[in-house]
Amino acid sequence: MIQPPAAKALSLEDDPAAVYHPPMTDTAAAPPFRYTRLATDGAARLGRVETAHGPIDTPAFMPVGTAGTVKAMRPEQVAETGAQIVLGNTYHLMLRPGAERIARLGGLRRFMNWPGPVLTDSGGFQVMSLSTLRKLDEDGVTFQSHIDGSRHRLTPERSIAIQHLLGATITMAFDECTPYPAAHDQAAASMRLSMRWAERSRAAFVERPGQALFGIVQGGVYADLRRESVAALTAIGFDGYAVGGLAVGEPHDEMLRVLESVTPLLPDDRPRYLMGVGRPQDIIAAVARGVDLFDCVMPTRSGRTAQAFTRRGTVNLRNARHADDPRPLDDTCGCPCCRDYSRAYLHHLVRAGEMLGPMLLTAHNLQHYQDLMAGLRAAIAEGRFAAHVDALRAGYDAGDIPPMA
Repeated sequence: MIQPPAAKALSLEDDPAAVYHPPMTDTAAAPPFRYTRLATDGAARLGRVETAHGPIDTPAFMPVGTAGTVKAMRPEQVAETGAQIVLGNTYHLMLRPGAERIARLGGLRRFMNWPGPVLTDSGGFQVMSLSTLRKLDEDGVTFQSHIDGSRHRLTPERSIAIQHLLGATITMAFDECTPYPAAHDQAAASMRLSMRWAERSRAAFVERPGQALFGIVQGGVYADLRRESVAALTAIGFDGYAVGGLAVGEPHDEMLRVLESVTPLLPDDRPRYLMGVGRPQDIIAAVARGVDLFDCVMPTRSGRTAQAFTRRGTVNLRNARHADDPRPLDDTCGCPCCRDYSRAYLHHLVRAGEMLGPMLLTAHNLQHYQDLMAGLRAAIAEGRFAAHVDALRAGYDAGDIPPMA
């Protein structure tokens, strides 16, 4: 990996209108960023994304490494689950330790010792969630850090520059995440602002072989606004397209209705990414509607709160029913948590507040998600997607194994 040259740190105090123009890095030997569709089964797609930092087999789930780490996991463990790409968070990394510092240290992949591709979100979702600590205008957003109250400025140009400094394989356009619920006129204004920011993001992005910029479809739950957003983004032209503004409180059926109206409009030769959607059942439904990429904190956050995902649904290891249970968490799972430890021991770790408990459950949950995606890919390749989905859903609906007699 080539270390980028040192970059000067800019702050709002230096120049509120400052735009950092990142240095070029030598990626001449990298393959071009390319999505290849290998098979379909209904609307479900099997594909491969070639990037400068390695391939991504799709459909794929991206573990979330918010602050440069997938919580409770070493990078080697994340890779061992089958994950090929992780997500980093622009907002958190710009505040601590700082994008310029990460660039001086060789970029995010080297900084966190992750060998594969990294997708960085734009910071828009986190900034927009700071409703009492931020001020939005046409140019961008001024906000206060949740860490120390310091003032910062994010614009499309600055967001793209930060992601360049981080060395992102996939950079996300800066957008405003439309809240739910939102009236049609509010959703329309928010979406159109995001489209203007998308155009500025495209102009600010520095092309490098094998690295990509994705646009983000917005428009709330309104089909006409989603269509308008897709038309605007495809006219600008991006390497991939994300569907944003979902999993923000809308009913499950609304999310599926939006996906059904959006995915057929997206270019067939570009990857499609559903942002922040992470229940296994929701991932299955989205794959069936033509989505390729997913991310969510759910498997890692759940692991830290004693929740485990299994082929028979979610298991709460805090429950007393597990205290004397010598059986594995999931006897079909080959992860170390299921192979080497009993439910009784996991229950003990959780109740005792031992850090090994969240570590084992997080590792198991990520393995479950990667196994889920591998099974979906195999089913699409073999033309048995519908039957495979029926079997998955039957397992989830069955509920956990009966307690020990």
